[in-house]
Amino acid sequence: MYKVKVYVTLRESVLDPQGVAVKSALHTMDYKEVEDVRIGKYLELAVNETGNIEARIEEMCEKLLANTVIEDYRYDIEEVVPS
Repeated sequence: MYKVKVYVTLRESVLDPQGVAVKSALHTMDYKEVEDVRIGKYLELAVNETGNIEARIEEMCEKLLANTVIEDYRYDIEEVVPS
């Protein structure tokens, strides 16, 4: 069994209105040191062993988990050892 952590973020060239709103709210709350905020998604997948897990995760990200036109993604794969 594997635990896969997927991080999806908007590409740098894409405007992030939600991030802008959070930055503005933080400044209003007197957190002026915050220079930029980018909002993204975090997903955890529990995956049974397959032949090529990296290829399968790439496929999942490309087809469903990320909109590759405007989003980038990365992932970490961790093998879960049964106790």
